[in-house]
Amino acid sequence: MQTSSFKVAVSIAAVCFSTVVFAQQNYSVSGTVKDQKNGELLIGVSVKVAEDPSISVTSNEYGFYSLSLPKGSYTLLVSSPGFKDFQQSINLENDVKQNIQLIQEGDEKTSQIDEVVISAVKKDKNLSSAQMGTETLSIKQIDKLPVLFGEKDVMKTIQLLPGIKSNGEGSSGFSVRGGATDQNLILLDEAAVYNASHLLGFFSTFNSDALKDVSIIKGNSPAQYGGRLSSVLDVKMKDGNNKDYNVNGGIGLISSRLSVEGPIQKEKSSFIVSGRRTYADVFLKATDDFKDSKLYFYDLNLKANYQINENNRLYLSGYFGRDVLGLGDTFSTDWGNTTATLRWNSIISSKLFSNTSFIYSNYNYNVALSSNNNTFGLDSEIEDWNLKQDFSWFAGNKHSVKFGLQSIYHTITPSSASGTSVSSFPRNPRYSWENAVYINDDFKATEKLTINYGARLAMFSVLGGDTFNTYQNGVLTDSEYLEKGKFGKTYVNLEPRITANYRINEVSSIKGGYSRNTQNLHLLSNSGSGNPTDQWIGSSYTVKPEIADQISAGYSRNFNNNNYELNAEIYYKSMQNQIDYKNGAQISFDTAADVESELLFGKGRAYGLELIAKKKSGKLTGWISYTLSKTERQINGINDNEWYDARQDKTHDLSVVATYQLNPKWLISGLFLYSTGNAVTFPTGKYELNGQTVFQYSNRNADRMPAYHRMDLSATYEPVSEKRWKGSWSFGVYNVYGRENAYTITFEDNPNNPGTTRAMQTSLFKWVPNITYNFKF
Repeated sequence: MQTSSFKVAVSIAAVCFSTVVFAQQNYSVSGTVKDQKNGELLIGVSVKVAEDPSISVTSNEYGFYSLSLPKGSYTLLVSSPGFKDFQQSINLENDVKQNIQLIQEGDEKTSQIDEVVISAVKKDKNLSSAQMGTETLSIKQIDKLPVLFGEKDVMKTIQLLPGIKSNGEGSSGFSVRGGATDQNLILLDEAAVYNASHLLGFFSTFNSDALKDVSIIKGNSPAQYGGRLSSVLDVKMKDGNNKDYNVNGGIGLISSRLSVEGPIQKEKSSFIVSGRRTYADVFLKATDDFKDSKLYFYDLNLKANYQINENNRLYLSGYFGRDVLGLGDTFSTDWGNTTATLRWNSIISSKLFSNTSFIYSNYNYNVALSSNNNTFGLDSEIEDWNLKQDFSWFAGNKHSVKFGLQSIYHTITPSSASGTSVSSFPRNPRYSWENAVYINDDFKATEKLTINYGARLAMFSVLGGDTFNTYQNGVLTDSEYLEKGKFGKTYVNLEPRITANYRINEVSSIKGGYSRNTQNLHLLSNSGSGNPTDQWIGSSYTVKPEIADQISAGYSRNFNNNNYELNAEIYYKSMQNQIDYKNGAQISFDTAADVESELLFGKGRAYGLELIAKKKSGKLTGWISYTLSKTERQINGINDNEWYDARQDKTHDLSVVATYQLNPKWLISGLFLYSTGNAVTFPTGKYELNGQTVFQYSNRNADRMPAYHRMDLSATYEPVSEKRWKGSWSFGVYNVYGRENAYTITFEDNPNNPGTTRAMQTSLFKWVPNITYNFKF
């Protein structure tokens, strides 16, 4: 039934595309769009035709664009945020290749090609794009915001946007539109990042010095993305300056970073190397109690590219990051990610662009304990080998089509214990094969109506090499050993997606959309914020793919020549096969233990209103975002089978962000956050057993943590200098008014009043000052 539906969807798409074939003879103008200063390929650049502004296209994620026009003379209007607008005259008598170089705003040392002059092109992508729930962040924008310990942070910045909620103080984990932490697909140069945090969530894995583009899509993602229910965070690294060598970095109180980039062969190949390390362990060595302790992380980003010829380019990028935490010889743990992406871009024709990627991802952790000649070890790993083939087909001025396939081989090694204090046992790795084919069309139906629609056919196969148990409500009903290399259970799901934008007038538009997403990898966690030792599992004989259907509608309006922007969206999301632990779940490291026996399954729902108002130009810029939302679960065996609040449910979430250019040297920035506390389960009673107090609990997540709020301020001093060496100072205070936000609340017998119970709140930071010196040359 699903396969037939897919064929119908493809047939409908083919009918739409066929209009291109019978159109009058057109010629193509195509090429790449680059940053004139450093040769970086630019994503999402708008290219319009002055003679008919309804004819437009945006450059794809590799900087390629293509327009089809009848014979004649035209003027291209080109614009992108952070760059000067310009126009390009062309004369079409046959197919023309026109590469474009954009000039950064504020860069006076520019020498553009003769045909280019500055023009006024409106930046109103929020009114014209059919894509919903999407935010793109510039690295310059991230640089201006105050952050913890003075480290600019992609993960913290996206949590200031509506519909995206922090999982807790200092955590880089986040939930989107009621989804759990693991329901976010996090990509770095197309490679999946399974744990995007350092130092238990106080830093993210993304070093902003190495990044070019960051975008997040909240559920209504185009068909080329798949594998998660709630969002896609797509992070792309810089290619490296192919015109000149540059060095930049920063020295802070607890961490430093350094990046080097430049040409390997000028204007043909380039590289970038970016590293970062904390050194809290250096200060610990000066103490008596913690001199043998370890507390640091490091990460390294590497990328190189080579232009084979005018139409072909190779890229190789990698990320290596690790956290190390230890207390002398008694305790140590380390965890980290490794990713690598080999990519081949090919311009097959003036209308067809190909990207072939071979991708590797790995996340693993290790824990070691030693006491009184007893040892204990725990480790786990998830490893992916991924092949992707993507095509961009600029079928005509009304159709921009993307289609392709993806194949991922997963190896998940469950948490395995060893040592003298437990019975050592190796866990068999679980193997699975995930495949998908997709097609997606961005269709300009009329001058006012744009439709983005497509479908993804996702397939997930359980592979042999282990024993697979089947449970019903936690009770074992069947067991089967599947030999290595053999196929077991296979799940097939069709994921249709459609969004539409109708331009009401020059300053406003309305949008609507529907999407289905499925997920076959699941993270089991006992904490709301996530821990490095949380366990990934794949769909199996018991665990079925999670499914989410989301409908949404929105309204956008711009003011004052697009300098002010207001966006509002409402959404409703229903979820199937949601996972939670049963009451009193016992997760032990025993040879007979099977974590699937402790799981229950049910459904979920999430709905809400998201508002964001932006001021995009002038000395004062920033935004105010607000989310009103609800997210619930209903799982048989929990809360008397009634609906209960999900752990990540927060009714209100408010962010106020502002930056002010005081003068050419000083930039002031600040932010204020307020949110309802997370849903938690507190004890409702207690009894004594063998001299120990045992707490009793009632309804799941029936209580609330205290509301969270704080204010951060920062100031950046950057003297105006014509010298190659440029330095700046950043000063800031995290949590200015010293709010003691609750990180955890625990309960214990009150020693001062026997028979009563007291609640103990742990807070991480009352206030944290920071100072960082940044430099580049």
